[in-house]
Amino acid sequence: MCFHFQQQKGAVAFEKKGLSGTPIKNSFNGFSHPEASVITDALPNQLSRFQWGLIPSWSKDRSIQKYTLNAKLETLQEKPSFRKNKRCLVPTDGFFEWQWQDLMGKKKQKYKIVIGQEELFMFAGLWDTWLDVATGELVYTFAVVTTEAQGIMRQIHNTKLRMPLVLTNEQEQNWLLNKVVEPFSNFEAKPVE
Repeated sequence: MCFHFQQQKGAVAFEKKGLSGTPIKNSFNGFSHPEASVITDALPNQLSRFQWGLIPSWSKDRSIQKYTLNAKLETLQEKPSFRKNKRCLVPTDGFFEWQWQDLMGKKKQKYKIVIGQEELFMFAGLWDTWLDVATGELVYTFAVVTTEAQGIMRQIHNTKLRMPLVLTNEQEQNWLLNKVVEPFSNFEAKPVE
């Protein structure tokens, strides 16, 4: 699963990819439901600010959000929370995973996962809007799509064997157009002290 990633690059890195807008520079812990920069199928050349943890438009309240940080690629069409959602890209310059070092789960090593010299790469994502009837606020939210772990991620994320669905530059538009994409798995893992 993917619960921690960063967006540390400035506007220049996004402009190189043809994107306008002001990026949010931060490291994110999904469990705090932070705002992050995303690119939606509705505005494919613009950075938008969405809250992490998808709240489907039909939801009565925010309580579902703690369960929708990630969406499994294999079950997108089965789960009501994800079936009718729109697609987005979640830019990152690295994400973090922990490898369990012992069978008891007491010792673990943190890794930063990157793609070679790529300044930015994209997670596949889903987004939706939800109306908070108590406040009248329209809330924009997203989830990171995950897939079965491959390559080095099978060794690092060795408990649930999942990883974010990372897209190549060529796959980004295909994802936004609802086309099938293959998972990218040529990652580098750097231990973090």
